[in-house]
Amino acid sequence: MYQKVESNDSGKMRTFTKMYLMICLSTACIFLYQYQLSRARLISQPLHQEADGQKASDFDVSTTTNPPVAISAKPPFPPLYIITPTFRRPEQLAELTRLGYTLKHVPNLLWLVIEDAEHATVLVTKLLEHIGVPFVHLVAAMPEKFRKNKVKPRGVSNRNRGLKWIRANATEGVFYFADDDNTYDVTLFEQIRHTRKVSMWPVGLITKFGVSSPIVRNGSFAGFYDGWIGGRKYAVDMAGFAVSVKFLLSRPKAEMPFKPGYEEDGFLKSLHPLDNSEIELLASGCTEILTWHTQTKKNQPAQQLDMTKYRDTNLVRLREILV
Repeated sequence: MYQKVESNDSGKMRTFTKMYLMICLSTACIFLYQYQLSRARLISQPLHQEADGQKASDFDVSTTTNPPVAISAKPPFPPLYIITPTFRRPEQLAELTRLGYTLKHVPNLLWLVIEDAEHATVLVTKLLEHIGVPFVHLVAAMPEKFRKNKVKPRGVSNRNRGLKWIRANATEGVFYFADDDNTYDVTLFEQIRHTRKVSMWPVGLITKFGVSSPIVRNGSFAGFYDGWIGGRKYAVDMAGFAVSVKFLLSRPKAEMPFKPGYEEDGFLKSLHPLDNSEIELLASGCTEILTWHTQTKKNQPAQQLDMTKYRDTNLVRLREILV
């Protein structure tokens, strides 16, 4: 009888030991997974120092959602800098929301949101903080002399401000002009991340051809397919190219011209010397569309709220959001 009890106790001990080891192993696996996941999501922090000696935070408005992270290992992905010009309009918050939650799926990314305004819009800042993508919020108003033009060079001052910030704060990685009224496949961001100089790809839902794209023949660049060539050397859409930060830094005079319809062409020309054979053709040799011009329907400004009728309702708060 005594031996039988001892045998049962030994069996229980072995079972308990196995369960304990399994729990320890499972816990270790969970910690290892979380560690690897956190490493994959680390965002490299830019240097907050402008070229002329002033801190980046001294220029306009500069806000990032993440504090600097002290790490010894190099981040697993080259950094991406996404430059998004924007301006106050009924669709602004909706379009920034759509783009922001797309960018949230992309690791090691900094979003440069640059408003065409004299002062940063508080609602935009709050939205960026809520979305949670690491960002810098800047302002760069269009020069007054261009506001009188019938066709205005929209977004140029914003993009040039983004280029200035990159020159002062970045040393490696890739930047991309991503307008807030487009739709993006996250695959695009992973492909452009390794751009050596300039990369290009098709853009859908644009011009009478339905697409703007480099022409590829026998695996090599052979020109541009676009509904409007207009004498442009680079007949490419703003959403159809990305540039290496190091390549930009090697071209100190590169900038975007205030010339409607020729912004992309003028900027790419300012990166000279750039041989067409150096253009990197992405999206499976330009056979896939990873970004589209899905411009939101333009809306009229909202009617003024009848404060006599709705003063004590939630509509007063909503009216603060509407344009």
